[in-house]
Amino acid sequence: MAANTLTQGVIASARDREARNRHYIRIWLYLVLIVLASIVLVGGATRMTGSGLSITEWKPIHGIIPPLNHDQWIEEFDKYRQIPQYQQLNKGMSLGEFQQIFWWEWAHRFLARGVGFLVAVPLAFFWLTGRLEQRLKPRMIFILALGALQGAVGWWMVASGLVDRVDVSQYRLATHLTLACIIFAAVMYVARGLAVYSEAPANRRIQRFAGWFVLLVFIQIYLGALVAGLDAGLSYNTWPLMDGSIIPGGLFAIQPIWHNFFENPKMVQFVHRCFAYFVFAVAIWQAISTIRHLPGTTHARRAILLAALVALQAAIGITTLVMQVPIALGLLHQFFAIVILGFAVAHWRAAKGAYPRETEVIARR
Repeated sequence: MAANTLTQGVIASARDREARNRHYIRIWLYLVLIVLASIVLVGGATRMTGSGLSITEWKPIHGIIPPLNHDQWIEEFDKYRQIPQYQQLNKGMSLGEFQQIFWWEWAHRFLARGVGFLVAVPLAFFWLTGRLEQRLKPRMIFILALGALQGAVGWWMVASGLVDRVDVSQYRLATHLTLACIIFAAVMYVARGLAVYSEAPANRRIQRFAGWFVLLVFIQIYLGALVAGLDAGLSYNTWPLMDGSIIPGGLFAIQPIWHNFFENPKMVQFVHRCFAYFVFAVAIWQAISTIRHLPGTTHARRAILLAALVALQAAIGITTLVMQVPIALGLLHQFFAIVILGFAVAHWRAAKGAYPRETEVIARR
């Protein structure tokens, strides 16, 4: 009896320690999410201000130090003056004007480097002090590896605009943004897997629906990145009609036909619009389905809130379009896409419930 009581005390103590560790790790991951969202937002501003090609070299370590004196600024400016964007679009730009676009790109890269340290250093601490659960180790290493890959993809994107173009490839821009969103979603999924839920996991139907909805949000973000890469939002600024029609002409103006879905601004905007309607309809359907199967639960309330967020995003998107994409609205539209992605992933993870606690597994044994 005494031995059994002692064992129960040890398990209870281990449970408390595990709960505290999960709490601290969750706070850390939420901080990572805030910085990741900031990187996406600053990246959007960098794109909209035409600043993304202002730094023409990739120096992952040394590049953290900006020009510190006039001579260094002139050296950096001279490098920019060698690329097509300056020669064809910004010829005659002053040093002061160059500095304005330089700082946007530098801030974007600085935050990207910073989030690498924000992940790696606490990860090492939690791991080496035994506070990181075994199941989290491969997940966090995978996220760290995705971050390293994202840095390479970012430079691959920038390199596309340094020789023959005055901007970056829309294909590479879409890849860069989508990978950023995958990293954001992965961190959110792990963080919410460590949360404490008052509701039991949802049934498999609700879980699958929530997972498929996350995929739809990813697709819509990818389509939005193509719109941004082609500046497709700067034309056809009417709604609900586009170029005076529900289905405008000229959607298949490029040969081969499949190129239109990636290179024809009219088709790219049209597809983005249509898929937005589909995502909105699915969000409503998900809310109704969850209410029917799990009425009065937190799962149902989350699904309702998610549908409301999608509706608000649709309104922001329409307003951004008809006002011809002012920077503030464009950034708000991009930021809300990240909010919806994060909430959709959180809803999916909540439907599945938290990760099983290791102390519970030990106790059952």
